[in-house]
Amino acid sequence: MNTAKEIAKILLEIKAVTLNVKEPYRYTSGILSPIYCDNRLIMSYPDKRQIVIDAFLNLIKTNNLNFEVLAGTATAGIPHAAWLSDRLNQPMIYVRGKSKEHGKQNQIEGKLNKGQKSLVVEDLISTGGSSVDAGLALREAGAEVTDCIAIFTYQMKKAEDLFQEAKIEIHTLSNFATLIDVAEEEGYITEDEKKTALEWNQDPAGWGKKMGYE
Repeated sequence: MNTAKEIAKILLEIKAVTLNVKEPYRYTSGILSPIYCDNRLIMSYPDKRQIVIDAFLNLIKTNNLNFEVLAGTATAGIPHAAWLSDRLNQPMIYVRGKSKEHGKQNQIEGKLNKGQKSLVVEDLISTGGSSVDAGLALREAGAEVTDCIAIFTYQMKKAEDLFQEAKIEIHTLSNFATLIDVAEEEGYITEDEKKTALEWNQDPAGWGKKMGYE
């Protein structure tokens, strides 16, 4: 089994992925979707997260990703960055969505030296906004950022465009197309539900209005 399918199966097994056409989920970006992926659940399954971290290590090696510090995105990317940092014995930092309003008002926590090459660690990519913002915040602090790794991507064109514009390359363990195929094969969703999910993926921003939810 290839990695993308293996990770998709894990997400389905632990119910990290749910589908609800009647009551769609609203993402942080405001987009309505019949599918929701909550990769935070991986934290609660030690055997599954071991597979995910092993897959990340293989992804890093296969793509020859060189970096000096792992930068987890707050909050969902932090645990994965921490496990990778431990396995690789390399420094770790994390990036908040915005600067704190108290104390030192840090947006980046941990020690980051100017010029250090940082690898952004994310749990999933939807519109790509928060991941790209993390990369740009690191650059503003003097870091070099060329790559981002994530467990899953919804494969939205908006995200691809944002990453391309920011000159940050995305590397993911699994993706929307693979997950939907596996979900149907394994009986998690019906053929009609798969069709609905694919229709959403073709036009995430307009799907809610088209379906009469907005």
